[in-house]
Amino acid sequence: QVQLVESGGGLVQAGGSLRLSCAASGGTFSGYAMGWSRQAPGKEREFVAGITWSGSSTYYGDSVKGRFTISRDNAKNTVVLQMNSLKPEDTAVYYCAAARAPIYYSGRSLGDFDSWGQGTQVTVSS
Repeated sequence: QVQLVESGGGLVQAGGSLRLSCAASGGTFSGYAMGWSRQAPGKEREFVAGITWSGSSTYYGDSVKGRFTISRDNAKNTVVLQMNSLKPEDTAVYYCAAARAPIYYSGRSLGDFDSWGQGTQVTVSS
């Protein structure tokens, strides 16, 4: 099964930007949709973004549309979440995710994923 390691979290002021990276190893990366989710204290895990195995299609949660961008590099087995115009309500632990199976799952919702990283904390101060 693929192992996922996130990096790039931290503390940023509202309106700022952060770039999260996820490195995948131990499995076949290029055939799988990838994504990001987040979970704030006391709240359910929320879908943030997903990208198909080819990178041709991307999906975003309503709360981040127009501010976040997901991308992937299949040659480097990495997926990146660029976060701009950050808000205090974006504060959460962010998790990288890999799809349940190759090709079939597009990465458009949380249900498409079954492998998760350990998470990286993002804190946005007001």
